[in-house]
Amino acid sequence: MSRFEKKFAQLRAEGRKALIPFVTAGDPSLEATVPVMHALVEGGADAIELGVAFSDPMADGPVIQRSSERALARGAGTGYVFDCVREFRKRDAATPVVLMGYLNPVEIRGAARFAEEAVAAGVDGVLLVDLPPEEAADFQQPFNAAGLALVMLASPTTSDERAAMLSANAQGYLYYVSYAGVTGADRLDTAQAGRRLHELRREARVPVVAGFGIKDAASAAAMAVDADGVVVGSALVSALSDATGADDAAARAKAFLAPLRQAIDAR
Repeated sequence: MSRFEKKFAQLRAEGRKALIPFVTAGDPSLEATVPVMHALVEGGADAIELGVAFSDPMADGPVIQRSSERALARGAGTGYVFDCVREFRKRDAATPVVLMGYLNPVEIRGAARFAEEAVAAGVDGVLLVDLPPEEAADFQQPFNAAGLALVMLASPTTSDERAAMLSANAQGYLYYVSYAGVTGADRLDTAQAGRRLHELRREARVPVVAGFGIKDAASAAAMAVDADGVVVGSALVSALSDATGADDAAARAKAFLAPLRQAIDAR
């Protein structure tokens, strides 16, 4: 049983929803990434999306774009990201870790090598926002061989036919983008998203989590009503951006996430 399966089975048994924070590896500093990851788990994270910095993050808004630029300037490449997960696993063998980013770093290494190195480091899945599922076959086979889940995206503009294909082939969890746009925008419509989430959850073979537009305890709790979990990214990245050191960043991460955990559990 994978870490994903164990975690979501535990959550179902407890009647709880998943809280999945996103942070950019290497921001606010190279030294802060692993302490922040542990602090997020202490604050209530059920899984972690670890952003792999990329020079052209087309799906991301200004907050995550800037965090990627800062991380790249510090040298936070793919090897560094793997090292962070490997270090994280020394203390945490249970929390699923998903690398979220873009296709180019995978293509540079080659899909098979990337998947093998990722799994060896302790990565559970990868979410590549610019890899359409219709073009994923060349990556799916080596990922499957290595045991690396390919997490897929659905959105408000996803057709019924495409949603059915995603639901049938999704691994780990299905990530529902709650509005059409980039990360960090302020346009969340929980009622509209809720209707789509109900449809996806009826069909999907894996849990369905919602992201984009979730920025605080209220929006997290509202979206958790109709999803199996919620993802929070830009607001957390912003809260960490000017941390003065690894300890400060870790303290900020835990303080940011704990109210969201409490609100989701109390809904």
